Amino acid sequence: MLKIGILGCGRIGQVHARAIKAVEGATVTALADALPQAASALAATTGAEVRSVEAILTAPDIDAIVIGTPTDSHFDQIMGAAANGKAIFCEKPVDMSVDNIRRCIEAVERAGVPFLTGFNRRFDPNFAALRARLRAGEIGAVELVTITSRDPAPPPVSYIARSGGLFRDMMIHDFDMARFLMGEDFVRLHAMGSALVDPAIGEAGDVDTAAVILTTASGRICQISNSRRAAYGYDQRIEVHGALGMLRAENQLETTVELATDQGFRRAPAQHFFLERYEAAYLAEMRAFVTAVTTGTAPEPGIHDGLQAQLLADAATRSRETGQPVDIGG
Repeated sequence: MLKIGILGCGRIGQVHARAIKAVEGATVTALADALPQAASALAATTGAEVRSVEAILTAPDIDAIVIGTPTDSHFDQIMGAAANGKAIFCEKPVDMSVDNIRRCIEAVERAGVPFLTGFNRRFDPNFAALRARLRAGEIGAVELVTITSRDPAPPPVSYIARSGGLFRDMMIHDFDMARFLMGEDFVRLHAMGSALVDPAIGEAGDVDTAAVILTTASGRICQISNSRRAAYGYDQRIEVHGALGMLRAENQLETTVELATDQGFRRAPAQHFFLERYEAAYLAEMRAFVTAVTTGTAPEPGIHDGLQAQLLADAATRSRETGQPVDIGG
């Protein structure tokens, strides 16, 4: 039985706790949160002990750590988990600083511990099926990847101020998905963005509407569009065009029921929130982590994938600020 400690008992910590409960061969042994009431509430539903972060990191009865705390705490927790030989599951981004991520990579590799970066969208059944068929060669060589990601409503401006910006907080998922699908690293990007949804977001120094064009060394292209607002629900679509055809994954709707009358066709809205849209992905992600740790295989996406996504997010931020294309460093 893999004994897991959860750091952070907020929304994402609760998601991971439910997933662990549903995965055979794993259990939540302990959890910690800066808010005692949050830790107590999750402990009541899991049967886990409430401990301090330090106690969980050093505990001999904990095999793996799930990090779901604010990003500015990830570095210290990763370093502590690695030093104590714990397998690590860390929510994205690994850290806002690529230098810190590289230091984490050194610590993780020196300790020889498994590490999974929480890019849950790789585990979405539809996106995973699209990627499998892509790799099977159904549409031949990839030429153009198009990723659409739009939230139903923007987060509070108080969140925006500490998020690192849209490219590091929201589009980072799409950067990872672009790499996952393309199968070739990007060498150049051009980003643009505006504050069209909420002027307060612009006043906080961020954008809420953005588009990025990325290119590979061989000339393949990916285009990503993000918005913090979509009146019709949580908009998550992918299209891959290749030499022999196209693969496409559409939105998940609230129901599959469709009404047809003399006025036309009417379908249900898209699912409204990321927790319901990606519920199956979070479960598959945790199952993959537990399987990797218990079988001794390397989890994917790993910490190097977290670094590559952060490099793209940083490059996009610079490109938007300067208005110029940016070459992507290693």
